[in-house]
Amino acid sequence: MSSTHSAVPTAGSVPSPSAPASSASSSATAAAAPTIAELLEFVRSTARDEALIASLPLDPDGRTWIRLDGPGGSEAWLIGWPPGTGTGWHDHADSIGAFTTAAGALKEHSLAVRLPTDGWKTLELTDGVDRSRELATGQGRAFGQNHVHEVLNESEDVHAVSVHAYYPPLPRIRRFSRTGAVLRLEQTESPEDWQ
Repeated sequence: MSSTHSAVPTAGSVPSPSAPASSASSSATAAAAPTIAELLEFVRSTARDEALIASLPLDPDGRTWIRLDGPGGSEAWLIGWPPGTGTGWHDHADSIGAFTTAAGALKEHSLAVRLPTDGWKTLELTDGVDRSRELATGQGRAFGQNHVHEVLNESEDVHAVSVHAYYPPLPRIRRFSRTGAVLRLEQTESPEDWQ
């Protein structure tokens, strides 16, 4: 089922599981967790599924999405981006992730710096931490924990569609505002906010 929502639907779910009781189950759990490379391969292969991409209803007024089953218990989404829409600055807590553009083009602005996870409301960024990349159809990227970015469809008239995957499923998303070099924590969302 799809729906329209202003929050980034590229997240959701539960905190990391507690440590298993035995080392045998610990090895099995570790083996089942997908790697960044596996998440990237999943989003790339899913983005090539033309029937799935075509099944996403597109809304000119807001983003749409379909929740997908990702590999190894990861959370995945197919997302439609109307022209001129974006996520705003946010992070993905302690989850790793990947996304690929399946149709149209997206632009990503990111910060090449690891932010403190807690205990701050305002940070002044240093020079040289900004990164930007264009992601045309078929292009994607993977990222590690605490990745801070914003994703935009800068087209004036073409929808974009993308596939996203995260592991573990996100326990929260922190949203930021940015004015020049100042990054401000605005709110923290939990899975109930975007499910």
